[in-house]
Amino acid sequence: MNIAVLVKQVPDTWSERKLSDSDHTLDRASADAVLDEINERAVEEALLAKEAHGGEVTVVCMGPERATDAIRKALSMGADKAVHLSDEALHGTDAVSTAKALSKVIGTLESVDMVIAGNESTDGRSGAVPAMLAELLGWPQLTYARSLSVDGSTASIERETDAGVTSVRAELPVVVSVTEKINEPRYPSFKGIMAAKKKPVTTLTLADAGIDPSEVGLSGAATQMVSSAPAPPKEAGQQVTDEGEGGVRIVEFLAGKNLV
Repeated sequence: MNIAVLVKQVPDTWSERKLSDSDHTLDRASADAVLDEINERAVEEALLAKEAHGGEVTVVCMGPERATDAIRKALSMGADKAVHLSDEALHGTDAVSTAKALSKVIGTLESVDMVIAGNESTDGRSGAVPAMLAELLGWPQLTYARSLSVDGSTASIERETDAGVTSVRAELPVVVSVTEKINEPRYPSFKGIMAAKKKPVTTLTLADAGIDPSEVGLSGAATQMVSSAPAPPKEAGQQVTDEGEGGVRIVEFLAGKNLV
């Protein structure tokens, strides 16, 4: 079974993150960059499927040149090879155009049986790209999976949402998005880190993938940030000293906020 795993390099959540002043897109150069944690779980699930059924795991990444660090992290975990869509014209691409671009990249791969992705990235958090990708590919989608199994040509998941847990299955090929409950990703071994340096990484431009530049970037975005401002600093809280009327004062405070 051949599996493509979508990975993304994102700003470290422990770093200070900000938007650029010029176009209000994420200033990726201002923060440390890491492989998104949810993508590590997606890679792990692909590796588990490969170990159970054989085949090959291909990492697919869309991002700037520095995203190769995230790609190598996924390869050091055990993925076999990678495809990196990297082009200056991709700057500012929104979720819809991202799905379109990724569908073109998936189309360049041979006989993909399954695409595995995280349910949402920690920078964009749209949570929509896997579903949109499935629609563009014409494949069934199994989203928000907390478990995944494959039996022959059928993939089955436990899908967890706020409404509860449902069992869903679909015939391959299929797009699967996973949640943080799916597994605990393995740590790359020293051998894996060294081996990752020699694994093939194919870099594609928009032209290589057959993507029209007008469909990506800020010019092709259906949504665009028009203004931004730093969040106001947090104000000090109000202390209530209980001298027999603390409960009344708390209720008055909550009532003033229309919370009771």
